[in-house]
Amino acid sequence: MPRLVLPGVEMRASFVEAMGEFQAEGRGQEHDQSMVGDEIRDARWQTPEGFAAFAADLRAKAVDEPPPGRVRGTTWWWCEGTTYLGRIAVRHELTESLRKKGGHIGYDVRPTARRLGHGTAMLAAALPKARELGLDRVLITCDEDNRGSWRIIEANGGELEFAADGIRRYWVTT
Repeated sequence: MPRLVLPGVEMRASFVEAMGEFQAEGRGQEHDQSMVGDEIRDARWQTPEGFAAFAADLRAKAVDEPPPGRVRGTTWWWCEGTTYLGRIAVRHELTESLRKKGGHIGYDVRPTARRLGHGTAMLAAALPKARELGLDRVLITCDEDNRGSWRIIEANGGELEFAADGIRRYWVTT
């Protein structure tokens, strides 16, 4: 049964496979400003030593003081055993730009694990964790053409606030 886990070295082999899947669909290019895009460009995860540092840095972002213009965020990986299926991050607060696009929660399901209910289950598992962080409701945004993400958010109680300029903005009670 899949569950949320903090990033760890035991998922390295599966994580590397997943990053290859994301790259094969064009993710990680300079124009990809998503968290997965950033992770692909952070090539440290390609070696065992670098992967350990990469995972430790992801865990530290939940507690360390962020650089100016950034916010604290907790990242969990959605895994079944040591198989990496996706990632979800909860930002502890919002900047003005995150209020427009990005929101409190961002997630990705690896291509070979899509359309199996993982996104919906992963978001459902993360909402109580967001509440534990003091968030009574969270903003989640997605691209207007990403119907899969609409369904995930709406299945978790998302209420559409705004849809224009290529973005859909939802509020979800935690």
